[in-house]
Amino acid sequence: MGLLDIFKKIEPDKKKSPILHTLFDAVFTFAYSPNTVTSGKGVHVRDGMDLKRQMIHVVLALGGLFLFGAYNIGHQHFIAQGNYTGFLEAVGLKLIYGLVKLLPLFIVANVVGLGIEIITAARKGHAVEEGFIVSGALIPLIMPPDLPLWILAVAVAFAVIIGKEAFGGTGMNIWNIALLARVFVFFAYPTTIAGDEVWVAGYEKLAEGAATEYGFMITSVINPILEAIGSISFTPAVVADGFTGATPLSLAYQGGWDAVTQHYSTAQMFWGSIPGSIGETSKPLIVLGALFLLITGIASWRIMLSMTIGAIVMAMILNAWGASPMMTVPWMYQFYMGSFFFAMAFMATDPVTASGTNTGKWIYGITIGAIGMIIRTINPAYPEGWMLAILFANTFAPLIDHYVLQANITKRLKRA
Repeated sequence: MGLLDIFKKIEPDKKKSPILHTLFDAVFTFAYSPNTVTSGKGVHVRDGMDLKRQMIHVVLALGGLFLFGAYNIGHQHFIAQGNYTGFLEAVGLKLIYGLVKLLPLFIVANVVGLGIEIITAARKGHAVEEGFIVSGALIPLIMPPDLPLWILAVAVAFAVIIGKEAFGGTGMNIWNIALLARVFVFFAYPTTIAGDEVWVAGYEKLAEGAATEYGFMITSVINPILEAIGSISFTPAVVADGFTGATPLSLAYQGGWDAVTQHYSTAQMFWGSIPGSIGETSKPLIVLGALFLLITGIASWRIMLSMTIGAIVMAMILNAWGASPMMTVPWMYQFYMGSFFFAMAFMATDPVTASGTNTGKWIYGITIGAIGMIIRTINPAYPEGWMLAILFANTFAPLIDHYVLQANITKRLKRA
């Protein structure tokens, strides 16, 4: 019996068990693309790349960031202790620790988000929409590793219900769902996502002498396994003297680029072995993911390029102004710090919330780049500018497209 026959045999009745049938349909259409397609006659093209397949491509592009992000969580944790400070020391321990922190974030985000989508789809009597596949992968990558899971659950529920389902579901939302979840946490529970202490996991307070906090999973499950196989295990320790969990952005606000390079080398910032959001630190892996999205035609190169141009031009203007330490950071080094590349590749290019016209994409991207750099550089109350800049541009994307279309209509009417 083939897999397709098994699926058909276990399919629940749609009328008797609408929620179970909706859940079944979500799994079935994940495994198989629909067999109902637009007619191959005429101008229509038959293509196996349906929406689920597109979303899966984005998740694949994030795969390297998940692995590196998990490893870097463990790496930063041990640096705080002064143990295994070499990047390739205690590889297994660092990866295990990172996965213990990252997997719960991923599971909670997807259980809450997909659970709401399944219930909503069952109530409406249609198939589960695929949009949350990407949001569920992005949300854990833009959160601190020690974020309380209940706060994450509330943020995801808010983003999905208020930001998506209230507007009609996938394809109808105005704002990027992942960023909406992050902005909810930022304004509702700011101490859990802002400051120097939240980016290094495993410590209630990141101060000299503060004790490591290992939970039940490590002390009662993982440590016995490691000891049984004769491997090094997790041992209680304290924060090393003189350690700071400050991010490069925080240091730049205080003393400019010189303050940053006293703590981190450009190589560390480029490769990603620094504190920060889980998915934002490794620039090479983000660029590889962006290239994958461009090659597969999922993301728009116009948005990526225009956002970069907008950020560069505004950074140069702020360099010329030089009214604060952050403004004096040379424009090219602005890209070593923070989440510009991640925001450009995976947030700004969201096809639902971005501008749809080609000209509009240029305006949209330049707007994000310029405004994000202004927020990051001038307002120290915000640790990064791209979240607010993208949500601002999301709001005006329909208006941008409207005026672009009106300009084209007016131009064509003049020719007529």
